[in-house]
Amino acid sequence: MIYILQTLIDLKENTSRILVCIPAYNESSKIGKIVNRARAYASEVIVCDDGSTDETAKEAQTAGAIVIRHSVNKGYGSAIKTLFRTAKENNADVMVTLDADGQHDPDQIPNIVEPILNEGFDIVIGSRFLNIHDREKVPSYRSFGIKTLTLLTKAASYRNITDAQSGFRAYSKAALSQIQLNEGGMAISAEILLRASRQNLSIKEVPATVIYGIQGTSTMNPISQGATVLRSIFQFVSIRHPLLFYGVPGIIMLVFATGFFAQALAIFSETRYVSTPLVLLAIGASVIGVLLLITGIILYTVTAVLREKIRDT
Repeated sequence: MIYILQTLIDLKENTSRILVCIPAYNESSKIGKIVNRARAYASEVIVCDDGSTDETAKEAQTAGAIVIRHSVNKGYGSAIKTLFRTAKENNADVMVTLDADGQHDPDQIPNIVEPILNEGFDIVIGSRFLNIHDREKVPSYRSFGIKTLTLLTKAASYRNITDAQSGFRAYSKAALSQIQLNEGGMAISAEILLRASRQNLSIKEVPATVIYGIQGTSTMNPISQGATVLRSIFQFVSIRHPLLFYGVPGIIMLVFATGFFAQALAIFSETRYVSTPLVLLAIGASVIGVLLLITGIILYTVTAVLREKIRDT
């Protein structure tokens, strides 16, 4: 508590422009309290009402937030993109994102902001897995899914992260200006890290408590969410590293094809019997391997040309 109070004093004395940005959809019963608590640590609180059908926008405005409304529900990613653009337009020095359903504790905002203001990091993630007490609060099925997606995200971006799906984050002005987003759904959390790693932005994690069991929190199917994130990761890697993504599997398939051909030839030399299944497997593996290699080479050439054009413009 003493640390939080001291950090709050430091934030009040700091002249940096800190915007707390909250994506919200049908959170009228909770958004007012979240905004009120977040205002203690922010220059402004901005809520993106993503097409809510309840009084979310009204409650947020009453609590003192600036509200940006989507006319229809576009998804979490679209709300985050709107908040990124708004923070950039409002010349934010630091942008903090947290959920509107009460799972994130606004009183932990100082912990998220401090590494940017005082240590020069570009992105700070509030991780559920750094502190044993926070880690034990994560339901086992969620923990498994988050860790699986984090492992895949780490393979394509930062190696030192533990919670790639956390929505409780802070971004520096440099991060806001350099990260260009495309995703409209839940995969945006991974996309941000993938794109940030391409820009060599520095990142740090700090412990964060996530409260589960709150009535009315997100009920999105975790399998569907996981599949969406996986698709985004694979799409990003296939474009950014086409030779790795397509070329390595292509070479593996050609190795298998060689093995099948060798085995078929060995059988034929000993028995004069043509093993049709082995021959078909060899042909199929050869075709797939060659197609993967060609795809990787074509994509690599196209992306290289596009990058050169971008540098020349």
